[in-house]
Parts: sequence; structure tokens; C-alpha cells
Amino acid sequence: MPGEKNGKKQKGIVYPEVKLKDVLRAFWNGIRPKKLLFFIILASMISVNVVAIIMPIFYKQFFDIISGYPLEGHGNSAIIAQQLFKIILYVLGLNMLSWVLYRIATLANNVYEPRVMANLKQQSYDHLMSHSYSFFVNNFAGSLVQRVNRFARAFERMTDNLVWNLLPLAVRVVSILVVVFVINKWIALVIFIWTLIFILFNVTFSKWKLKYDIKAAAMDSVATGYLSDTIANQNNIQLFNGFNFESQGYKKVTNEQANVTVFAWNLDAVVEAGQSFLTIAIEFALFFFSIKYWEQGLITIGVFVLLQAYIINIINQLWGFTRLVRDTYQSYADSKEMVEILLLSHEIKDAPGAKELVFKKGEIEFKNLGFSFNSTRSVLEDINLIIKPGEKVALVGPSGAGKTTFVRLLLRLYSATAGKILIDGQDISSATQESLRKNISMVPQDPILFHRTLAENIAYGKINNEPASAQGYGEAKKQIENAATLAHCDDFIKDLPYGFETYVGERGIKLSGGERQRVAIARAILKNAPILILDEATSSLDSNSEMLIQDALNNLMQSKTVIVIAHRLSTIQKMDRIIVIDNGKIIEQGSHKDLLENGSGLYKKLWELQAGGFLKEEDDELPASPEEIPGVEDEEEAEGKFANF
Repeated sequence: MPGEKNGKKQKGIVYPEVKLKDVLRAFWNGIRPKKLLFFIILASMISVNVVAIIMPIFYKQFFDIISGYPLEGHGNSAIIAQQLFKIILYVLGLNMLSWVLYRIATLANNVYEPRVMANLKQQSYDHLMSHSYSFFVNNFAGSLVQRVNRFARAFERMTDNLVWNLLPLAVRVVSILVVVFVINKWIALVIFIWTLIFILFNVTFSKWKLKYDIKAAAMDSVATGYLSDTIANQNNIQLFNGFNFESQGYKKVTNEQANVTVFAWNLDAVVEAGQSFLTIAIEFALFFFSIKYWEQGLITIGVFVLLQAYIINIINQLWGFTRLVRDTYQSYADSKEMVEILLLSHEIKDAPGAKELVFKKGEIEFKNLGFSFNSTRSVLEDINLIIKPGEKVALVGPSGAGKTTFVRLLLRLYSATAGKILIDGQDISSATQESLRKNISMVPQDPILFHRTLAENIAYGKINNEPASAQGYGEAKKQIENAATLAHCDDFIKDLPYGFETYVGERGIKLSGGERQRVAIARAILKNAPILILDEATSSLDSNSEMLIQDALNNLMQSKTVIVIAHRLSTIQKMDRIIVIDNGKIIEQGSHKDLLENGSGLYKKLWELQAGGFLKEEDDELPASPEEIPGVEDEEEAEGKFANF
């Protein structure tokens, strides 16, 4: 992408270098569907401001007539009154034309800006959400939300500045200079030089002052961050008697913010003082030259009125120029943050001509698979493995061995750096990501839910149903309730005041870890994909809940190719095959019984570590199943104790 090689690096991501043309191009992508409205607004506002410059010319004629200059050729007062009335009608007509044009611009803008802002947000969202898993790992969610919103607001500010400030300023200054030049070129030169000085003063001072505005904004962020952090930790502050400490800390940052703000505001006062001085200077200069030329009979009373109207017009347009410059800089800075992401290439994308993955039997093959985050951190090396259709395989090993990466590569959350992965003989890198993930269900270790109803969260497993709620959507309701029952969600849903219509809170915070896990399992049951991945799917459950869920999982795993990541080895002993991974390599594989027979194997050591606190028989052998637990006859009690390994 443009400028990517020369871009800045943040949190491991090299962002492209963004220039003004990139920001304008990004804005134009949002404007394009509404470009007709955009040009209507521009044409209307140009016309409005041209009309505003024409009207004082009629005022000049009006005052020239009533001042009696020239008297010759006017006849009696009735004729003069008729001429004055005619001028008033022209002024009225121009005012009405200006009113109509302004209304057109306003109404068009009322549709244009919100629609374009919606387009920009949608484009930002679509591009943002197509970035890779690692992109989101390296960025704060709140920061990304701010970038999207600031991008849209920056467009709004820049458009407002262009349409209501910059365009009127340019049209009026140019038009006034043209009209005054026709009357007297030296007065036109005075106005031109004064306008140039006024603009240069504001631009130069604003650029110099920008660093202090940035510092004030940064201090505002610090104060906001401190406030947010303490509010989020209010309970800790109470428990550790930290009120006085935090109060003093907040006072310190707000006082620093106040000091920076006072200085920035004083600079604004300097700008205002400079503008006022320049305003006084132009008023004096214009009257001085006008009087001189009036003495020589070169200008009329009407010209005095015209010049006064024009200079007031220019001053009104220029007075907010400092704010205009500041807003433009701020809008550009806010836009750049999002445009960096828009120009950043997607790390994982469909190959050109990618085809739909055609699921046949569910065989998964890893051929010479390798993955590394960088040249110094290798995660997986030379993995060769075939998982047969319908086979249940478990991945075990120490933390950091590469188990989760193994699964993320299968889902194409990462792209392999070596080798390839095949499903039914089809290279997944040549298939569309959507068709790949459509055929895989996953129950993660820590399920994250939407702040929506339980019904909507479960229904996400079969999103084509698009249920708005658990009420009145026919067959979809039955499927959701059935999945919830199979996952034993009904055990806690029946006690909720709104049942399936209960909102679960942000990230599912209103539910316990075990309840969230069951919702995730219900979602996978509803999706019913032919390949199933369970990442510590029962890790958040107590022994009783685990037995219930294990039931549902056993039903769910029927006729599917299953990959289970597990640390609690008691949950995987019935797998067809257990793959032991360490340091990114497969070091053992076989059934639970076969691996325990390997006295020096890693699996045997892991098993002994987990069962180390269990009361052993005299032969010092560990039970390989609940049935082998000594002194326990009740089946449920045996299952519970076995799960505690």
C-alpha cells in the first residue's frame, strides 16, 4: 500500500505513511454515493456568497441617489423615489434568492453529512473487522472505536469548515477585491494586503500554538484516563482506604490540565487582540484613503457605504479563522488515525480466485506446517499430521507449546509461514475464509458474549436465522431452545426473570464463567458444523456441571471430526488419539492407555503431576479412568473425584 514502507511502527504494526491526499481520497470514498448533493451544496453556497457581494452595490446606488449625487438627469423627487423603490425591489429579490439558495444548501447538507458519515463509519467498520486476529491483539478495542468515530466527526468538522467558513471566505474576498478594483485599484490593494496579513498572522500563530493545543488535549486524555481508571476500581479504593490518595492524584492531574489550558486560552486571547488591532487598522486605512479620494471627486458617498459593508463582511468571515485553522489541523490529525488502518493491508485475505471450501468427509491434513511470529520466535515446526474423518483428537502439552496456535492456523486466524493445511484435499489458503469457518465450530476457553439477549447469543451459531428475540420467530425458537437444553443452559435460564430475553451484559459479565461456557456450547450445537474444536470447553465448570456438559459434548461430537485442547487430562482419556506437543513439535501420539505405558514420555509425566495429590494404591499406579478409583462405588462420586486430577 502507499507509504507502508515508510510508515510508523506501533505495537508491532507498521502503519502506512498518511498524507493529505490519502485523507481526502478516503473522504471521497464516502462522499461518492452522495456526490450530487455535495455539488448542489457547493453551487448553492457559492451563489449565496456572490449574491451577498452584489447587494452592497445596490446600496451604493441607493445612497448615491439620496445624497443628491449626481443631481442632474433625475428630474423631480417622484422619479427619484421611483428609482429608489426599484433598487429596494432588486435588494428584496436578491435577499429572497439568497434565502432560497441558503435553504437549499441547508436541507441538502442535512441529508448529505449524516449519510456520508454513515458511509465512512460503515467503510471503516468493514475494513477494520477484516483485519487479522493479531491486529486486534495489538490494539485496544476502545482506541479502535475512537478512531472510527473520530474519522466520521473529522469529516463533519472539515465539511462544515469548508461549506460554511472557507468557501464563503474565498468567494467573498475574491468578489470584493474584483468589485473594489473596478472602483479604485489602490483601495483594492489596501484590502488585499490587509487580508493577506490577517491570514498569515492567523496561520503562523495557529501553527506555532498547535503544540500547546496538542499538550492540552493530551492532558485532557490523562485526566479522563485517571478518572476512568479510578471509577472502574472504585471497589478497590474502598477496600484499601485509597480515597484520599486517589483524590490527591486526581487533583494533581486536573491542576496540571488547568495550567496547560490557561496558557492555551491566554494564547487565544493574544490572537484575538491581534485580530482586533488589525480590524482597527483597516477601518482607519479605508476611511483615510476614502476621504482623500472623495476630496478629489473620485468616489461617492455610496462608495463609503459599499466599502464599509465589504470590510465588515470580510472581518466577520475572517474573525473565526484561527478556530478554522485549528479545527482543520485537528480534523486532519483525527482522520489520519483511521486512514492509517484503511491503508494498512489485511494480513490475512482470500487468495485471488479463492473458491468455496467443499466439505466431503472431514479429513484434516497438516503438511510440513510451520509458524513463527518473527525470525526469533518459532511456535510450530515441521508439523505432519493427518486427522481422519470423524476422528476425535486431543492436543496436550505444556503452556506455550503451540496448541492454541495449531488451532488458529486451522481457522486461518494466522497464516502459516511454512507448509500447508488441507481439508478433504483442499488447501485452506486457496479457499474463502467464510466457507472455511462455516464448516468449523469452536467452543473457546473463555467465551465472550455480545451484550444482547441469551437467545441472540445462542442464535449466533446459526446467524442466518437472524432472530431479534426469543419471541415469535417460529422454528428458529425451537432450535435455540433445543440447543440450550442440550447444553444444560435451561438449568439457569429458567431462574432468570426474563428467560431467553435476558440481556447478558457487556462480554457476558452478568453470567458466571460456567454459564457463559454453556451458552458457547449451545451456540456450537446450533451451528452443527462438521469440524468441531473444543478449547478447554469445560474448564470453567464445576464437577457436577462438567458431567452434564460432557453429556452434551458427547452428543455434539457424534459423526464430527473433533480437535480438543485440554490441560485437564482426565477429560480426554476417551479420545481416539492424543497428540502431545512440546516446543512446537509433535513428540508423542497415541491413545491414553498407550501413552501411559511409555514410562519416560511427557504425557506420563503430565498425568502424574495432575494426579500427584491422589491417594494411590500400594503398587503406586494412577487410575486411568473413574472406574479404577479405589474405595468409591458411587458412579457420580467417582466421576467427580476423577475430574479433580
